[in-house]
Amino acid sequence: MESFFQWVYDLPIADHIRSNELAFPSLESLHVLAITLVLGSIAVADLRLLGLASVKRPVSQLLHEVLPVTWVAFSVALLTGALLFSSNAVEYAHNKPFQFKMVMLVLAGLNMLVFQLVTFRTVGSWDQADRTPPGARFAGAASLVCWIAVVAFGRWIGFTIGF
Repeated sequence: MESFFQWVYDLPIADHIRSNELAFPSLESLHVLAITLVLGSIAVADLRLLGLASVKRPVSQLLHEVLPVTWVAFSVALLTGALLFSSNAVEYAHNKPFQFKMVMLVLAGLNMLVFQLVTFRTVGSWDQADRTPPGARFAGAASLVCWIAVVAFGRWIGFTIGF
């Protein structure tokens, strides 16, 4: 794996991000804005699943409206995050907060996958209910925890790189 991280670090785009004084802060700003949209849009959905907000709106309608924003923002966050990673790939790969952030991203993805493949299949029977079934509430709570942890560990990275 070490040779892969070194290869990423040696890419011309990674060198440009390191050497251009505007590249890293510009990418970081876009990354933070995208993550803010991801967390905000996911929070809207998760709070509905938890029965804490938008309880008069059908879950399927809310998800249909919110998830496109989530996916676009997530795509921007993924791209900018990969570019930021490339600028110091070897050090980031060994950084504990970065590793924890990646674990939480995977857990968030798995939570979403299980929700879509299992819980959401029965949405017709609880779509307009104020109180969603336990599986939906669990998915909403787990999602919020995962995404808040992604943000917290992401912020922590900046305080540990180079130390």
